Formats: sequence, C-alpha cells, structure tokens
Amino acid sequence: MAEPVSPQPAGTGADGADSPVIILVSGPSGVGKDSVIARVRKRATFAVPVTMTTRPPRPGEVEGRDYYFVSREQFLAHLEADELLEHAEVYGNLYGVPRSEWPRVLATGQDVIVRVDVQGCRTLRPLLPGAITVFMVPAPREASVDEQLRALEAFLRHRNERDEVIAQRLAAAPAELAAIAEFDHVVLNVFGGLDAAATDVLSIVEAERARRGRGTSAS
Repeated sequence: MAEPVSPQPAGTGADGADSPVIILVSGPSGVGKDSVIARVRKRATFAVPVTMTTRPPRPGEVEGRDYYFVSREQFLAHLEADELLEHAEVYGNLYGVPRSEWPRVLATGQDVIVRVDVQGCRTLRPLLPGAITVFMVPAPREASVDEQLRALEAFLRHRNERDEVIAQRLAAAPAELAAIAEFDHVVLNVFGGLDAAATDVLSIVEAERARRGRGTSAS
C-alpha cells in the first residue's frame, strides 16, 4: 500500500501553519481546468508537479515543463516499478504523477496546484493529507446534468474539437459530474468567465491560508 506523501516540510509546526497548501483541481474533461490553472499561476506563485503521459505533445508543449512524454512501454515500466503516485487511462492515453515530482515541488516551499481527473483525485487525496479538492463545472451547481452537458459541449465546440472527441467527452461527463459531492469546493467556469473562475480558486487557497494562520501572497 502506498504511503502518504507528507505536505509538511521538516521544521514546520505540527499544526501545519507553514506547510504548503495543496489543491487538486478536477472536473469533466473539457471544462477548462488547464486554462483556469494557467490564469491562476499568472496571478500567484504555485509549484506544479509534471505529469507523465503517453499522448503525443501538442503544439507549444515542452518536455519536462508541460508533461513528461513517454511511450506506452516506458510508462508501464514506471508503473511496474511503483514509480507513479497515481495513474489513469483517459481516451486511450495513460497519465500519471511520478513519485519523484513530490519531493521537488514540496522542496520549493510554495503552494501546490495539481490538475487531475476524478479517478486520480480519489487516489491522491488519501496520499496527501490536508489537500483541498476543487471540482470545476461549466454551469451552476444546481443545473441539471443535461444543462451541464450542453454547457460542456459549447466549450468543446468553441475549441474546435473533432466530433468524435466531443462525443467521447460528453459520454464520460455524467459519471464525472456524479462525483461532485466528493469534493470540498465547486468552481464555476462559464464561457468567457476565466478570470472569475481563477479568482474563485485563489479565494479558496487564501481561505485555507487564513485558516492555517498564514499571510496572503496571491493578488
């Protein structure tokens, strides 16, 4: 069984006041998690563990900054060696967070933000005591599943995704949306509302800092 990853660096108090806030951001595929995290990181400093994946790089993505790009065989070798903290297969591609990333990000002393799917969040949460979980939705929480799916489809079509990709993501979304009650916070990311969603995420982090008696560093 995997051991918990302590978010508290050596020398901090038992109350965790000086330990970094770890925030896990999840939600249906296509809801804009990457965009919101990128906007959050423009306004405050966060350490980010780099995920390993078997999918091909997209234009502009950099090895070691955005992802570690590996073959399926390489990924499975890392998995067999128990070198991944969590892993999942999403639309035929494997994703996982290397265990080696956590000492690196925790050593920075910065708060940590992680983009992870629902399955990965379920795996990471018990391994990261005190982590805060956020679920992003494309329509208000009280909206019906059909309304959420229509809003998600609008996101995907605006990004000019292929019809088969849209169909895959919409088919997976109801099960992902059903997990909403498992999360500490829900953040709305409506079309055109990127700044508001980023502000909500930062507010969650600031509230956790305040709870721990820490100062503010976000703007």
